Amino acid sequence: MARDDADICLIVEGAYPYVIGGVSGWLQDLITNLPDVRFAIAAIKASDAPMPFRLALPPNVVSITEIALAPQAAMPRRFPDAVVEAIADALVAFIAVGGAAQLRTLIDLVGDMPRLPTAGDILSHPATFARLRRHYQAMLPKASFHHYFWAMRVLLGGLLAVLTAPLPRARVYHTISTGFAGLYAARAGLQTGRPAFITEHGIYLLERQIEVMMADWIGDQVDTGLELERSVRDLRDLWVRAFTSYATACYQVCDPIVALYGDNTAVQHRLGAPPARTRVIPNGIDSARFTHLADMRDPAHPMVALLGRVVPIKDIKTFIRAAAIVHAERPDIRFAVLGPEDEDPEYAAECTQLVADLGLGDVLDFAGRVRIEAWMPRIDLLVLTSLSEAQPLVILEGGACGIPVVAPDVGSCREMIEGRGGADSGHGGVVTPLVNPAATAAGILRIAGDPAMRQAMGAVMRERVRRDYDHGAIIGAYRDLYAELAAR
Repeated sequence: MARDDADICLIVEGAYPYVIGGVSGWLQDLITNLPDVRFAIAAIKASDAPMPFRLALPPNVVSITEIALAPQAAMPRRFPDAVVEAIADALVAFIAVGGAAQLRTLIDLVGDMPRLPTAGDILSHPATFARLRRHYQAMLPKASFHHYFWAMRVLLGGLLAVLTAPLPRARVYHTISTGFAGLYAARAGLQTGRPAFITEHGIYLLERQIEVMMADWIGDQVDTGLELERSVRDLRDLWVRAFTSYATACYQVCDPIVALYGDNTAVQHRLGAPPARTRVIPNGIDSARFTHLADMRDPAHPMVALLGRVVPIKDIKTFIRAAAIVHAERPDIRFAVLGPEDEDPEYAAECTQLVADLGLGDVLDFAGRVRIEAWMPRIDLLVLTSLSEAQPLVILEGGACGIPVVAPDVGSCREMIEGRGGADSGHGGVVTPLVNPAATAAGILRIAGDPAMRQAMGAVMRERVRRDYDHGAIIGAYRDLYAELAAR
């Protein structure tokens, strides 16, 4: 694709244009609805192996730069020991501390080299190996050096890949997360002097912390005995420290720092985002998509549906167990899981078996990937049981159709269902604890058993979506923000 100056460079890690749905769908919608804005895409992926585009790039995308965090190894080139020693020191300091000043030091050191190095050139140099040995001996002497070394190779390799990757020319740099994408945006802001900002759908740093703490692919944990004052206790702490450093640099450079809802703004503050820079721009929905739909609900057999992928993070098993509880009291209610089953076939098979074991085969269907407009007219109540969400689009889609919802207290679910307080106090459903089939079943029975409540809650959701989550207003907010930043 021809390269040209862009108005906005969108920076995304592990999603657009390789993945359908979620952040990728949000980006595609944003780009498509701002046809007069010229976008460059910086797409960060794990390796340089070819990945097919799952989304067609709109005509106002003027370039795409693919950035591999772990490119194929090549024969390393030799650079002067003193130069590499300085870079190795700065790399270790950045992992330990983070921040814009440390990142600026790295940018300057790499930029001053006579020719641009690769990550392999730096990481394969004896001076870097010596620096890592000293860091290991000071911080993790009880850990496996083998595990430590390869962890640092991954963390520093990604950092160096981001520092040395091509940088599209743009008036504004917009990242969709912290992590490596946030580092790239921070580098762009520091190196070009152009504005950089971030929109976080979820909180990347918290997601990585959970992933690291649960991971079985990280090497041995260290028994530190009674030692409490340790900068890094084991390899898990090393990973968390690195991602924290990346987030710190991103937050220090980006302005504004956007979240989808107020609770995530509070989390950003706790993680170091300057409060004066934070703001909320929620996701939006075009309610007009659903205004023409005719009511197809069956009063004799209310339909309770979960819209989501059949994967562990959506906790489909809690929905199934809740359905069994409801079925024992209300055998007239029908259930459906609407979402693809091919992402985690083993988990999908476990869910299918659980349906059979609980005797729900006649009342609970797995419909696979569906057309939302074909199903919404048939649904009386939406249910989410996810372990993690940001701002679930399905709640907005259901709300636009006047459908109440039962959902766990994750992401912005409570804010969307119960409002933001004050005059906005009507409830559009029930909020439940996480992984709680009994509470989910109680919410279903409460709403499904009272048609007047169901209608009233649906009306609350319809009005809240129309007022607070209008698609045109949200697109307009980004149009205005882009213009504001480009004028700096």
